[in-house]
Amino acid sequence: MANTKNQASVGSARALWHPLTLFETGRALMPGVLVCGVIALASSFISEQYGGPLLLYALLLGLSFHFLHGNPQTKKGVDFCGRAVLRIGVALLGARITFDQVGQLGIQVGLLIASAVVLTILAGVWLAKLLGLNREEGLLSGGAVAICGASAALAISSVLPKTEANERFTLLAVVAVTVLSTLAMIGYPLLTQALLLPAMASGVFLGGTIHDVAQVVAAGMLLGLDVADSATVVKLFRVMLLLPVVMAISMLYRHHALPQQPGNTTPLVPSFLVAFMVFMIASSTGLVPAGLVQTATDTSRMCLVLAIAAVGIKTTLEDLLKLGWRPLLLLVAETLLICTLVLGAVLLNLTGHMG
Repeated sequence: MANTKNQASVGSARALWHPLTLFETGRALMPGVLVCGVIALASSFISEQYGGPLLLYALLLGLSFHFLHGNPQTKKGVDFCGRAVLRIGVALLGARITFDQVGQLGIQVGLLIASAVVLTILAGVWLAKLLGLNREEGLLSGGAVAICGASAALAISSVLPKTEANERFTLLAVVAVTVLSTLAMIGYPLLTQALLLPAMASGVFLGGTIHDVAQVVAAGMLLGLDVADSATVVKLFRVMLLLPVVMAISMLYRHHALPQQPGNTTPLVPSFLVAFMVFMIASSTGLVPAGLVQTATDTSRMCLVLAIAAVGIKTTLEDLLKLGWRPLLLLVAETLLICTLVLGAVLLNLTGHMG
């Protein structure tokens, strides 16, 4: 009897990787993946032709297709994009960061940005409690504001407990940080000019406060190439901090992510974070061609667009409205906090080589 069970388990393990099993799995996922792909392509077209934030377009279009999530033919593929494709996209973010870029910042700027990130996340948890929200919402909103906006929100949500409330809050966080980042892209360059900040100081401020990478570059370009370059390096350092932050949150919620099965344990470090580090190391060696790095970066962005389209499909506007005004206040307060911290340090000349 025991031998029969062992043979059955071995057979099922083999069947998992059997070509026919893979074909059947792919066929089951295809309708949902194609829906997310069409949304991603439409969003890319709108963004390229008319400008504006790509992820926000994908999110809004995804919301309009919510009726498809209840369809059993598309549900599996949509869920796959919202989880597996998301993790691939986060892992590939590591390819755009090198240790040389981080080294260019200097110790003082690095400590300033790292401190601002940590303080913003901790303040997010405290403010969430003050507003009657849960710790998960504080961690997710604080991480999104402190690190890299929508990408960080999606990455952090992937290691938090899977609940409908967390999924709704993730979607709201993506919308809010995208809008706030767009406003910052317009307003922060005007602020730096009003304060007569030099190029390096302006770059540190823009790169240390604006949520999305693309909008950091756009804001920097408004002030010149030197500002854009320094702002981009600072921003990439913030993106690098996604790795330890998500790893810490993953460990915090390690035993709450999924019900434990006999003989099955949640890995201490999620595989997509390991892949993030591997890509970062590979990019830092200089052995990876620039074209391949660009391909990885483009693939990462498209994966994140597919993921946010899936998140939109799984959510309704009614669900978002149920969250009320407190999450929005939380995200605005965190945005003002990191802005105040970084700008205050710049004005006090705590990073001595900025001038």
